Amino acid sequence: MWFFAIVYAVEGIGQAKSGIMWQPLSHWLKVALHWDPVTISASLAILDVPWIIKPLWGAISDFVPLFGYRRRPYLVLANIAAFVAFARVATIDTSGALIPALTVTAVAMAVSSTLCGALLVETGQKNNSSASYVNQQWLWYSIAQMIAGTVAGYLIEILPPLGAMHAAAWIAAIAPFAIIGGVWLIHEPKSRVDIAALRQRLDALASVFRSRDLWFVAGFLFLYYFSPGFGTPLYFEMSDHLHFSQGLIGMLSSIGSAGWIAGGLLYRWQIKRLGRVALLRVSIVGGVCSTLSYLLMLNPEAAVAIYFFGGITSMLAMIATMTLAAESCPEGAEGFAFAGMMSIVNLTSPLSDTLGAALYQHVFSQRLPPLIILSAATTALVFFLIPLMIDRRPAVTYRQ
Repeated sequence: MWFFAIVYAVEGIGQAKSGIMWQPLSHWLKVALHWDPVTISASLAILDVPWIIKPLWGAISDFVPLFGYRRRPYLVLANIAAFVAFARVATIDTSGALIPALTVTAVAMAVSSTLCGALLVETGQKNNSSASYVNQQWLWYSIAQMIAGTVAGYLIEILPPLGAMHAAAWIAAIAPFAIIGGVWLIHEPKSRVDIAALRQRLDALASVFRSRDLWFVAGFLFLYYFSPGFGTPLYFEMSDHLHFSQGLIGMLSSIGSAGWIAGGLLYRWQIKRLGRVALLRVSIVGGVCSTLSYLLMLNPEAAVAIYFFGGITSMLAMIATMTLAAESCPEGAEGFAFAGMMSIVNLTSPLSDTLGAALYQHVFSQRLPPLIILSAATTALVFFLIPLMIDRRPAVTYRQ
């Protein structure tokens, strides 16, 4: 549990498209380089590629032990690479050099997250505690994001755009050392490459592709998370039309993360008693309501309430879907299968962001309300797929 907390806290700080780098990076690209929403979304979509190909990192660690272990050495190497790449970001001042360095940070964070996910599946299935582990991970991810959002907004307020981005990169560079020290919390048996073990793992890998139910779960996850996104257009809306300060925007990100924390605590105290069907339904209804609530963002007070409520619903959605994914993975290929599920979710991010930015700029004439309504409607349609989803999945008893 402590290891999961450490890994996801570092990921909350270090993810280039949501951690401490995101607001200073977006601010620099917008103010200094004069990029529009579509250019920002499309150019930074490359940072999602390492997360989309997460099964590759899972397969490597599943099949090829390093120094006798399948997880520890890879975690150490990935986080050393993250430090080097973030340190590089902190010294450059052109977009051409920036994107490759940020891509390396994305690879490092994706590898670290993949290995943590494999450990979650292995231990969660043994102890019937996948939901508790998912909750633990995203609770600490949210705590880190809350702190990162506040710090990011403050950096923009006191430093020039490029200086704020460099300062954020140095903070992100320090965080991976926590994982390097935390790998010793993992109780991992030694592994070695032998013909019998390799054949067994190849059979497990093949079972992933043969499982029709697993493919159905993957399709459900894609539809669950795919809707026209409005993250980048919302940043432009708050900056240019609502005239929110950069400090306030950073604070709103932290308030959203506080909502994630509240959602995690709410799950522990009350919602974990719900079965899978009820939890999925609650998460979808909550997601639709929180999306529509952005139509009411007219002032800072409304923004605070909307971000907090959105954080709660996002946390419940994450617990519901990640638990579903973890319980679907076959033994022996946990890293590959769970990473594949996460790749489906991660694939929706660049598609949603780019589609939403294009609709905002070229179809809706830079008007946010139609994009919000379309996004909410797309999410609502998934509600009607739940009966099909449940009919294909065995019942699960959640540990109280």
